[in-house]
Amino acid sequence: MRAENWISHFPGLGKLPDEIVTPLVAASRVARLPAGTRIFGPGQAPEAFLLLISGTVRVQQVSETGREIVLYRVSAGDSCALTTACLMGYEDYRAEAIAETDVEAVAIPRATFDDLIARSADFRRFVFTAFSHRVTDLFKVIEEVAFSRVDVRLAQRLLERANSAGRIDLTHQQLAAELGTAREVVSRQLNEFQRRGWITTSRGAIDITRPAELRQLAAAP
Repeated sequence: MRAENWISHFPGLGKLPDEIVTPLVAASRVARLPAGTRIFGPGQAPEAFLLLISGTVRVQQVSETGREIVLYRVSAGDSCALTTACLMGYEDYRAEAIAETDVEAVAIPRATFDDLIARSADFRRFVFTAFSHRVTDLFKVIEEVAFSRVDVRLAQRLLERANSAGRIDLTHQQLAAELGTAREVVSRQLNEFQRRGWITTSRGAIDITRPAELRQLAAAP
C-alpha cells in the first residue's frame, strides 16, 4: 500500500487540510503483523498512535493469577483507546494487545501525534471521537461483568462468535476470558446448555444445535 493511500481508510482524516495531512503521512509507517503477534504488553510505553487498516486486534487484561478478560477488540478503521490514553497521560500500558488475525496498521509516532493534537482541532476531534466510543464500550463490559447473568452473557457470546454453520472455535478458557469469569463457571454453564440439547461440545469447539433457545435466553433481562 502506498503511504498516502491509508488515509482513505479513515474518513475523519480525509477532512484534514494539506498542511496537516502532509506531515502526518510523511512521519507515519504502515506495518503488517501476522496473527498471534503481541503488539504491546504491560509495562511498555507506547511509541506511536495506532490505526488499524485491516484485521482484528484483541486487547485484554491478565491478572497476577493468570485470569484474563477481553476488554475490547480493535477492528479495521478503528484506533486503540488504551494507546490513546497512555499517550495522552504519558503512562505505560497495563494490558496487552494480540493480533487475532493478520493485521495491517498505521503507526503515527508520538512526536507527530503530540504535534497534531496541539495544533489541529480536526485531528483532536478524530482522536477523541474514537476514544469516547471505545470508553463507552468499556463501560458496557464493566456493567456486564458486574451485573449481568453469566448464562445470558454466555448465550449472547456464543451467538456473536458463531460462524454461518453455528460453530464456535473457542476453548472454555477463551470463552471465560471473553466473559471475565472463571473457566470452571463457563464449563458448568456449557454442560447445562448441552444437557438441554442447545449445543454440542468437542475439543476446542462448540456447535449450536438449537439457536432459537439460545436467542431466547440471550434476550432475557
